[in-house]
Amino acid sequence: MGNRVAHRGRAKYLGGVGKKITGITRRKFKPNLQQIKVDLKGTVKRIRVCVQCIRSGAVRRPQVHKPFELPKS
Repeated sequence: MGNRVAHRGRAKYLGGVGKKITGITRRKFKPNLQQIKVDLKGTVKRIRVCVQCIRSGAVRRPQVHKPFELPKS
């Protein structure tokens, strides 16, 4: 939880008399969930995962293509 603060007025550095707080309301911080395909023990499923888990590597994405190999000569 947190606060959403609404302001009115012009900033002092822009020549105004300063910003005034006109309202404070409660707000929720929600996770950034994305629906992606994840490799779970060999099976591919679509699940909702937070972006922090995707970026940190906590979930494994399925391998789409085989890795490139040079032809044997």
